[in-house]
Amino acid sequence: MTYRHKVEVMLTKEEIAEKVKELGATITRDYSGKEVTLIGVLKGSFIFLSDLVRAIDMPVEIDFICAKSYQGTTSTGVVNVKMDTILDIRGKTVLLVEDILDTGKTLSALRETLLSRGAAEVKIVTFLDKPARRKIDISADYKCYTIEDRFVVGYGLDYDEMYRNLDYVGEVILDG
Repeated sequence: MTYRHKVEVMLTKEEIAEKVKELGATITRDYSGKEVTLIGVLKGSFIFLSDLVRAIDMPVEIDFICAKSYQGTTSTGVVNVKMDTILDIRGKTVLLVEDILDTGKTLSALRETLLSRGAAEVKIVTFLDKPARRKIDISADYKCYTIEDRFVVGYGLDYDEMYRNLDYVGEVILDG
């Protein structure tokens, strides 16, 4: 594929598959016998969530919420919910599934929203954790990888809606 920017591979599709499989087994162990609802944060989490639910060996409900706070490589600081959940989560355990936890603003706002709707608990599941960018005191309950402060794409992560379809995670090398 030809894109506008150079992308250096950080995580291969094989490494990702193995880590997601491990995380699915951990979630299965931790929640065996319990009712769990996974809510994917669109658009970035859709590939991770798809792979993760297939690695979880128990019944789960799945829903989505669409929130946006980035333009290009920069967080706008404002979390906009563009599409809301459908399922009733009152009294349920919710795993909020995101592609990347960086500033924490989006996940913090969404967690509070879901708790205010009566969720029994909301746990954060993220593919990538980037603590160097954290602006809000929030941490992932489950994560695949912790990364340095680099702008990454692929496996659902985008740069202005591009690169999501890469089957690996790579760092975007911006010119100039």
